Amino acid sequence: MDGLRHAFGFLTILPVSSAGETPTSTARAWFPLVGLALGAALVGLDAAARVGLPQIVVGALLLSALLILTRALHTEGFLDCCDGLFGAYTAEDRLRILRDTHVGAFAVIGGAALIATKWSLLAGTPEEARIGLLLVFPCLSRFGMLLTMAAFPYARAQGVGSSLQRDGRWWHLAMGLVTTALASALFLGPGGLVLLAAGSVAALGLGCWIAGKLGGMTGDGYGTVNELGEVLALILGVALAPALPDLFDAPFW
Repeated sequence: MDGLRHAFGFLTILPVSSAGETPTSTARAWFPLVGLALGAALVGLDAAARVGLPQIVVGALLLSALLILTRALHTEGFLDCCDGLFGAYTAEDRLRILRDTHVGAFAVIGGAALIATKWSLLAGTPEEARIGLLLVFPCLSRFGMLLTMAAFPYARAQGVGSSLQRDGRWWHLAMGLVTTALASALFLGPGGLVLLAAGSVAALGLGCWIAGKLGGMTGDGYGTVNELGEVLALILGVALAPALPDLFDAPFW
């Protein structure tokens, strides 16, 4: 079960792996399950916070909890990608900027837009699918990361993400897909499978664009796929659930 331990240790603040321990490629098979666990934590916090707080405050608490539970790992990658992908014109310069510890204008603008969008979506998640959507959207986005790890090469010979991408097996992707599909169908009904299909297409498209800009994927690229995958899942859920409630008729409930 080292893969599961590495997945939780790498993607969350849980102290289940040793400091500096490099996650193996097996860990990525468990990424969607880690996302599901994060979603369960958000559902619990949401239930407690909504007892006496307005929705706008609850949305901020959910967003803050997600950032804390993940050490803002993926958000940091998104910020780096904003600077690297939009602040240079060659793959070499983009990769160099991704390693730069300074924060540029593109990161500030992109980060502000990301936080504002997520906050509003978490505050406005519809009652028709609120529990299911909060539970599943982190699972969907982490499957997107797994999908891009399987589909695109790594841009560097070394890096945090290279150990996850190297020596990947087909069953890693299959296991992640089964986990995500079951969770989506059980907790969101047919609508969950719609979100899974849309998120998969978007992840592959985004991964193709990032890999084209950098010559392959990086850890920051995976973080960007996750962050935008979360936003897409929330947008589609917020838009579709009130309009097509029967689509989100989950058998689990």
